[in-house]
Amino acid sequence: MKITKVAKAGTLESNDILVMVMPNENSGIELQLESIVMKQFGDQIEKVINDKVREMGIEDIVIKAQDKGALDYTIGARVETAIKRAL
Repeated sequence: MKITKVAKAGTLESNDILVMVMPNENSGIELQLESIVMKQFGDQIEKVINDKVREMGIEDIVIKAQDKGALDYTIGARVETAIKRAL
């Protein structure tokens, strides 16, 4: 599936994540992640986001995420919602 427009989900409140998705003019998945817990959990957050994108069969996407300490299930839900809004 292809992303056709810009969409976002989430907030910048504590324990949440703001996810914005947009079409990638280049090919592939591009992730831009900012997190208050990057040193501790950055790899895990990236894994959750990338797994959700692949699970949904998305290609050529740019994901900008600003994390404020969200748990894995919240991250997955925000990514899924943003992608569904962008299709």
